[in-house]
Amino acid sequence: MKENARCKLGAKGEEIATDFLKQNGYKILARNYKSNRGEIDIIAEDKNTITFVEVKTRKNNNFSYPQEAVDVFKQQHIKKTALEYLVKNKLTDSSCRFDVIAISEENNIEFIKNAF
Repeated sequence: MKENARCKLGAKGEEIATDFLKQNGYKILARNYKSNRGEIDIIAEDKNTITFVEVKTRKNNNFSYPQEAVDVFKQQHIKKTALEYLVKNKLTDSSCRFDVIAISEENNIEFIKNAF
């Protein structure tokens, strides 16, 4: 798949994930939060919990499931970036968790709370 098509697929997946979270009562705090340590697709608030959400989108599951792309290396980058976000926004006393939203064929959504 060409890079541009991959970016479009990823952006579409993030839109679907954002809508899903809003429909389930989450408040979106940030999207595509970037730091020198990495990027977090969506930062949201679920009641009193800050959630750092990684979104993975695939056209199909022929090679692997989308959530399998959130490996230990990716998790470490997300955790470091999340800590930076919490410090920068003076939220270090906040409860937080890491979720994954996997989107595959025909916009099938798998929401994994406390994924890592």
